[in-house]
Amino acid sequence: MWRGRLRWRAAGSALVRVTLVWAVSTLTMLALAGILPDFRLQSADGDSLTRIGLTAAMGAGAFGLLSALVWPVLVRALLLVPALVLGLLVFFLNGSLLLIALSLLPDGRGAAAPETAVVVAAVMSAVASATSTALAVRDDEAYRRRLYRLADRRRRRQRRAGAPGADEAAPALVLLQLDGVGYEALRHAAADGLMPTVALWLEGTHRVMPWRTDWSSQTGASQLGILHGSNFDVPAFRWYEKDTGEVMVCNRPTSAAELQRRAVTRTGDGGLLTLDGASRGNLFSGGADQLALVLSVSARRGRANRSRAGYFAYFSDPANAVRTALSFVAEVARELGQSLRSRLRKASPRVSRGGLYPLIRAFATVVERDVVVSAVIGDMLVGRAVVYADLVAYDEVAHHSGPHGRDTDQVLARLDRSLALIARVAEHAPRAYRVVLLSDHGQSPGETFLHRYGLTLKDLVRAGCGLPVSRRAGRTHSGAEARAAVLAALHRPVEETAEEARPVHGSDPVVLASGNLGLVSFPGLPGRASREWIERAHPALLRTLAEHPGVGFLLVDGEVLGPGGVVARLDVPGEAEGLLAAFGPGAADAVRRTDAFPHVADVMVNSAYDPDTGAVHAFEEQIGSHGGLGGEQGHPFLMWPTELSDPGSELAGAEAVHGVLRRWLREADGPQVPIGPTPSSASAPGSAPASAARLTAEDPRQEAPSGGTLPSVGGPAPDENR
Repeated sequence: MWRGRLRWRAAGSALVRVTLVWAVSTLTMLALAGILPDFRLQSADGDSLTRIGLTAAMGAGAFGLLSALVWPVLVRALLLVPALVLGLLVFFLNGSLLLIALSLLPDGRGAAAPETAVVVAAVMSAVASATSTALAVRDDEAYRRRLYRLADRRRRRQRRAGAPGADEAAPALVLLQLDGVGYEALRHAAADGLMPTVALWLEGTHRVMPWRTDWSSQTGASQLGILHGSNFDVPAFRWYEKDTGEVMVCNRPTSAAELQRRAVTRTGDGGLLTLDGASRGNLFSGGADQLALVLSVSARRGRANRSRAGYFAYFSDPANAVRTALSFVAEVARELGQSLRSRLRKASPRVSRGGLYPLIRAFATVVERDVVVSAVIGDMLVGRAVVYADLVAYDEVAHHSGPHGRDTDQVLARLDRSLALIARVAEHAPRAYRVVLLSDHGQSPGETFLHRYGLTLKDLVRAGCGLPVSRRAGRTHSGAEARAAVLAALHRPVEETAEEARPVHGSDPVVLASGNLGLVSFPGLPGRASREWIERAHPALLRTLAEHPGVGFLLVDGEVLGPGGVVARLDVPGEAEGLLAAFGPGAADAVRRTDAFPHVADVMVNSAYDPDTGAVHAFEEQIGSHGGLGGEQGHPFLMWPTELSDPGSELAGAEAVHGVLRRWLREADGPQVPIGPTPSSASAPGSAPASAARLTAEDPRQEAPSGGTLPSVGGPAPDENR
């Protein structure tokens, strides 16, 4: 009996919500008809106010029904459209649905110009979404019922597959990578109030520690080691391989796929996420079956490519497209204003921030963030065992604005609001979740090598080899991950220099840059060059490099070369440690490990480092850089709930972090406690309100065929493996 009453009560509540959303949509349509000259809801001879109101109600109802029934089918049919193109196409398709809805009105009472229809449809979708969310927030029981239904579906699928249900399983892990945020940057952001969620976690439920990267302190090496347990033979972000004559680039989809294949072959294991895992916004899959925005599979074409599935799921709700588009435009305007202010203040150091960069920044800080957060929330609501997601916003902005300052402070504050949103959703997930925060590297500030000395590393190498040097100094490409993600979403190859675009032939040295780490290879020489060979072939090269004030040290075939002709052999205990002491503990071990890689460059060049300021000189056009040794770039963080076992002593290398995460995944026992408090909107000015966590839809348009949902930010994500 009582269950029957609950069902009737739920049906009544749903009817009330639908009616209220319909009423608000009707009023919105009436208001727009009064404002926009090319949009009308009456016959040519005029109608009474009552008649116009009824016409608006019919138009709003028809548009709502078409959006609920036709929209998911349209998006499903457009899976081969590049993801960012779909984001723009959403507006035109939505406008087309409105025109169809108006054509269904009797006696031709509804009409709109095509461009006006796009505006009207966007506004109505946004208003309907906001109204539906607000009503769901007011009805906590409706929200809980929605989550329980999702959990029940998940448990039924697990029982059919013979797996334990969420109630019987261990607490699951959500692993969130804050790309480029160093240990000190996180501590300062928490202490200064920029990240109140992180600060509250550190006060009670979480602990944090730094860890040391490998010599190659960049996302490719770190994330490959974290997710797949091996980053062996990844000497830099980009490097030349003599056996194939090709340049490997970590953010090139084909290279990422090959690096993942090598890691799996070396370890004999699929990765950290092989058991009911999800990989979101990463360079590598980690062995997960659920993939969205994963670069290593983005080179694949056709419906089997699930790397962009997160985009399609997210933009399947037109309200999401409207909300994200407005934020995208605002972020572009913010970047233009900040760049102008930097030029007017004649800030130094400074790099060019024109061209496509404002759009790339907006993609990283808005589009990718929204889609990744939405996918993570969906994974939690269906009870997946482990989720690993990369949020690249800070890293992208820090490269161009520097790792410390107003620009990056704003990014950290917005990332904290995303963490708060994820934490609030975790309280309603069908199983307990433990949130682990970590980063893959930090960022070190400093003038670029080109800006400081007026020439590139390539110019310096060519001069040392007695080769002609261009009178006009060239520029190097940025290795930021966001640029690759944009191009992959557009089905375009990753932007490459001439050296990277084709196999290398000839005797001229190949010079590549990875942050403040440079690599020099001689393609005409088989195998690795010895110091003796280099000094015979190019007598001035090593001296030119080692004595340059912008260079800290060189690695040449087992030997470390420093200023003043100092040479330390890596196989002699203590020699390299003394020479590299300024670069911090573990520097010699990191160099020694890289020296054993089959594809290490003939000459590895690490820029100078000032321990007093923490500054390095990037060989790329970045004033916040990472990729080599020196400063905060080599000191990311690991932050974990206290219920998990202590990681132990300081972790050296990404493979060590992988081992800790593996251990945490095996810890099936222990109390299932909440992940910790989150700041309320009152305690964190500008933070997302609690209602943001409840963008899970009572809206039937978000129902997905797999039993999940199509997400908005804060709403459930679909099962992309379909």
